[in-house]
Amino acid sequence: MSKDILLVAHFCSDFDGKGNNRFNYLAEILANHGFGVELVTSDFSHNKKSKREKEISEHLNYKVTFIEEPIYEKNVSLKRFYSHYKLSTNLKVYLETRKKPDLIYCSVPSLDVASTAAKYAKRNNIKFIIDIQDLWPEAFRMVYNIPVISTLLFRPMQRKADHIYASADEIIAVSKTYADRASIVNKKCKEPHVIYLGTELRYFDKIAEVNRVQKPDNEIWLAYAGTLGHSYDLKCVIDALHVLSCKGHNNIKFIVMGDGPLRSSFENYAKSKNIYVEFTGKLDYERMVGLLKSCDIAVNPIIHDSAASIINKHADYAAAGLPVLNTQESKEYKDLVEDYYMGFNCINGEFNDLAEKLSLLIKNYDIRNTMGMNSRKLAEERFDRLVTYNKIIDILNDLLD
Repeated sequence: MSKDILLVAHFCSDFDGKGNNRFNYLAEILANHGFGVELVTSDFSHNKKSKREKEISEHLNYKVTFIEEPIYEKNVSLKRFYSHYKLSTNLKVYLETRKKPDLIYCSVPSLDVASTAAKYAKRNNIKFIIDIQDLWPEAFRMVYNIPVISTLLFRPMQRKADHIYASADEIIAVSKTYADRASIVNKKCKEPHVIYLGTELRYFDKIAEVNRVQKPDNEIWLAYAGTLGHSYDLKCVIDALHVLSCKGHNNIKFIVMGDGPLRSSFENYAKSKNIYVEFTGKLDYERMVGLLKSCDIAVNPIIHDSAASIINKHADYAAAGLPVLNTQESKEYKDLVEDYYMGFNCINGEFNDLAEKLSLLIKNYDIRNTMGMNSRKLAEERFDRLVTYNKIIDILNDLLD
């Protein structure tokens, strides 16, 4: 009889086949490897800020269970924390009605949901794996960072995170930075496993070809894909493009793919600087990939002191074979940029430095081309899910055996 895997993921894509979420993908490949899989998630879409459509594709080979979560509008708000709390209490009720699984595989964050899963696993002697996607409360300190007050405010979250990390029988994380954080308090795991978010290159290449966009030969397209929020310094990019525009570089088009709370602010700032820009809004993954593949250069502008490490856009930029202009201070990603020679690390917040390195890439096709090929090499070696996610299967089998 197949082993029963309960996959708990607070944040995942809709179930229409158009997303690229780690846990939707993982549920499918676990089922393909003969596990009985149930994916338990929220009935509220964090990205859309609305209740999910509960129509499930008949082609799914795993079970999906929606747990009720109250709606919230803002990512950083008391209402959001309350919603997470209510989701966790509803999850607790559901777990008590379900037969005990052989193993629980749980995403972190959110902390409330992961804490409920950790306590249930311990109480019932169930193997418990965590998959760390972000560091909380560290990520919230970027937005709300007042000395002393922030420390006191986030201390309960810190204790909850420590408990979750310590409870895990195995630790998987999307970056070494996150894995090292959990290892500080976990005494069970000999060595945590770093498995980047990644993407499936075979699928990526297929949809890139179908959705590719025709680009004028005389234009350079600079791409950004992701959330338009407080963590991303798009104003620095806009300032750099303004500098180059004043120097006569008027053929650079900045293509911004995504949506978020600061979209209007970024749009207004771009207008004030009179740069050549297109804000596409949020795109389906297929359309985003096609447009990204049509671009020449990618930019990864992350604010100072961000807790982010290896994130979704890194895999997509690499899969598209784009050289990257990086302002992110994460040593882990900066080392990848340098080791693979697949872009330039820029001084965080310094738009003149960013403009200088963008100008260098524009003027030197050979460097741009070499860095693009190296970027794709990184994707093939470190970001291809068909290769890297096999390690997750091995981890589960070892733990169950």
